[in-house]
Order: sequence, then structure tokens, then C-alpha cells
Amino acid sequence: MSHDILVLYYSRTGHTAQLARLIARGVEEVPGMRARLRQVPPVAPVTEIAQPPEPDEGAPYVTRQDLADCVGLAMGSPTRFGNMAAPLKYFLDSTGAEWASGVLAGKPAALFTATSTMHGGQESTLLTMALPLLHHGMLIMGLPYTEPALTATLSGGTPYGASHVAGPAGDNTITEHERELARALGRRLADVARRLVGGA
Repeated sequence: MSHDILVLYYSRTGHTAQLARLIARGVEEVPGMRARLRQVPPVAPVTEIAQPPEPDEGAPYVTRQDLADCVGLAMGSPTRFGNMAAPLKYFLDSTGAEWASGVLAGKPAALFTATSTMHGGQESTLLTMALPLLHHGMLIMGLPYTEPALTATLSGGTPYGASHVAGPAGDNTITEHERELARALGRRLADVARRLVGGA
């Protein structure tokens, strides 16, 4: 029997989506664990046209059932002035029923982000994404310094979660250290979730 880790993200230029896929690879390196990739739809101040039920590209849109079904959550967003992007915040703000019923309580969670600059708010974005998950009763996990890439990286990667420095023009490719840390975060999340559901 396999268990699902929900890898949920918003990505405008594709960098956060790339991290999501790397985290999903790490999840699936753990026996009995499967990654369920989902994204949140974009939002606008004035909605002129309803979003299609499925996006034109990338993962399907997230549903409430995805939250109920998962045994762990990896959540990612690009940074917007040191905080998560509005579409992800909008989705989280709509999860009051899940908060009231405790759907996510006791499940492990991890975070990831991408920024255009080295000091463009990676750590604050990861920390602010953790706040609503703490309200949901989730168990927040980071990356320990036992991961050699965490001290070797000259770009993304933090103890608060996986990250990527995309560059001002968005043309930086994900470095080897960023890749290693994203996969390590997925493995760590999946391993803890497996132990919590009794598969240790």
C-alpha cells in the first residue's frame, strides 16, 4: 500500500514548479510513498474570466480531497516581498473547514521557494508559509545541517526548506546543490510521514 505526499505549489515562471518536481522525486525514493503534484490557480484583483477546471500546463489544480488524502504536505511559492504569492495565500485562506475539522493536524509539512536574488526573501517566505500550517496543527520540518549541500551551496538552500535563486532575469538553472537539497527535503518528509503512519 502506498501513501500520498501532497506537493502543492504556485509557480509563475516555472522555477517553483521545477523544485516541486525535484521534491516529488525525493518523496518517491522512499518505499511505499508517492508524490501527488498539485498547483493552485492564479488569482486577479478583478476576475473577468473563470479559470478552466484544469490548467493548460503543469499539475492539476488542488482539491479539498487532496488535503484529506495526503499523509504529508510539501508546499511552495515564489516570494512576493518576502512572503508567499497571493494565489497560495488565497487558497490557504479558504481552508477554514479543514482547520475546523483537523484534516491536516499531526501531518508533517515542508516548504520550498524561489527568488530572483540571493537575499530576495527566501527565508522569510519559508517562515511565513509555515504560519498557517502551524495553525492547522502540522509538524513543520526543515533541512538539517547533516545535509552536506546545505553548507556547500553558494545559491539556494536553507535550514527552513529548499530554495532556488532564479536570477533577476529568471535564467539561472537549478544548481546541483539546490537539486540535492530539494530531493533530500522530499525524502525526509516522506520518511517521517511513513513512520507516522506506521510504516517504519
